Amino acid sequence: MSLRAHTHTREHILSRTRVAKAHGMRPAHEVRVPDAESVLCLSHLRWNFVFQRPQHLLSRCAQQRRLVFFEEPIFDATSPDLELRREGRVVVAVPHLPGGMAEAEVESAQRTMVDHVISRELEPRPVLWFYTPMALGFTHHVRAKAIVYDCMDELSLFKGAPPALAIRERMLLDAADVVFTGGHSLYEHKRLWSGHRNIYPFPSSVDVPHFAQARELLPDPLDQAEIPHPRVGFFGVIDERMDLALLDKLASNRPDVHFVMIGPVVKIDPATLPRHANIHYLGQKSYDQLPAYLAGWDVAMMPFALNDSTRFISPTKTPEYLAAGKPVVSSAITDVVKPYGVEGLAWIADTVHEWSAAIDTALAADRTALRAHADDFLSELSWDRTWREMWGHVERAITSRASLYRSGLHAAGSAAHALNQEQK
Repeated sequence: MSLRAHTHTREHILSRTRVAKAHGMRPAHEVRVPDAESVLCLSHLRWNFVFQRPQHLLSRCAQQRRLVFFEEPIFDATSPDLELRREGRVVVAVPHLPGGMAEAEVESAQRTMVDHVISRELEPRPVLWFYTPMALGFTHHVRAKAIVYDCMDELSLFKGAPPALAIRERMLLDAADVVFTGGHSLYEHKRLWSGHRNIYPFPSSVDVPHFAQARELLPDPLDQAEIPHPRVGFFGVIDERMDLALLDKLASNRPDVHFVMIGPVVKIDPATLPRHANIHYLGQKSYDQLPAYLAGWDVAMMPFALNDSTRFISPTKTPEYLAAGKPVVSSAITDVVKPYGVEGLAWIADTVHEWSAAIDTALAADRTALRAHADDFLSELSWDRTWREMWGHVERAITSRASLYRSGLHAAGSAAHALNQEQK
């Protein structure tokens, strides 16, 4: 396993290290958070991708405990190599592997890397925090203080989902001490499907002060400044969940309205995006940049397709748009219709005609009354509160598992046994 060169800025680097021969001193600039449980998060998302649920929750987690965010591999190496870097208090671990490795080899290499990360960065028995069930294939041997599954989406319905994902998720649900879901519809689905007795819904929350900056007269970003009004905007990942046909027809039918699309294009061919003079693709922006773009919008939108991949989503951007003081128009996503549509906080539309009418209604809405209503609704929401409540469940799960260990009734090997049976 070779030492890779890196191009990251010096302040973000912890180390790029040989995994098989990883011994010696901890880097001098590394800071441990003492006297608290440590957490190993296994994620299908990149830490530096769109700032969303995992980043909101785990950046708060890392304020009080050691945390490693273990990403999916990048196949760009000549031999297995582990990159470690610090993002604030979070240690991000990125496996770099050669292309063409068999699945068993990929999992074996990641298992070695996980063992290295635990021995160097965490306690011997960390809390395992899963976002992807596929990570069970290289972590089932870890003796955890607790196993947490934060199920933010129905990943098996997404484009390109591994065939084994549903099987692995069943194993993870069997092994998990506590399960969280990203919304109420997903909660009902997972509760009935899994029969898990310790499962809780935690819909998307919001950092109100951050997005409330958009209510001020902020300077318009240069790439948005020349776009005419009225502006109807979207930020987020542009992927198979987006109703591109709707956007195409809407832009064609409403040449007087300019549609601002912010975010990376993922898993779809950019050539398939509708192109009109009044659709403006501005690319991905950082979390800190979003309020300035929102400040210049007249209406915020969520033109999601109604398909398998959106069946259980609970878009984080809904409360963020409202905190920014923007009227919201959305497709009939279940977790947007209730509570936001029912509460009169979002206009729900499906057809092009309904969308056009909803945009006009939103443009004419009383902004003062809308913001007051939104502020009342959002007063009970914050990522700080969400994190405190979630970690309270985790602490109870830790206590419960410790009690089972003492009584000899734990099932620590159940996931490993199930995985071995799957691989036979």
